[in-house]
Amino acid sequence: MRRYLVVANQTLGGVALGAEIKRLIAEGDCTFHVVVPATRPADHMVWTEGEAHQIARDRLTRALAWFRTQGAEASGEVGDTRAILAIGDALIGQAFDGIVLSTLPAGMSRWLRQDLPARVRRHYGIPVVHVISDPDRMRTSA
Repeated sequence: MRRYLVVANQTLGGVALGAEIKRLIAEGDCTFHVVVPATRPADHMVWTEGEAHQIARDRLTRALAWFRTQGAEASGEVGDTRAILAIGDALIGQAFDGIVLSTLPAGMSRWLRQDLPARVRRHYGIPVVHVISDPDRMRTSA
């Protein structure tokens, strides 16, 4: 059975990410582990670490419910505020066949400004599928 690490935050309910997950499910038996880095909220001028963690926890809860509606087995966790470290933490003691990394488009995405997809490929040596979710095409159900 294939196992995928899904990493997303603001784009967790994105149409593009949903389409990629459905594609992977259609290819055969697989499971997912979702990591939502507790990054600072982009729409808050002032925030606390606790607020960032709660926002990530809420997104994770909705995402896991969505995975269940797709018939997929999924687990998850809220990760470090730095996405690269959240990924590294998730990889400790777990093996994955691939990483699905979902970001906002260039110009909006902090993760793309940090070159996160390429850094993850270089640093961890696991195949990475990068999907870009349009903020105007976000589902409210996940």
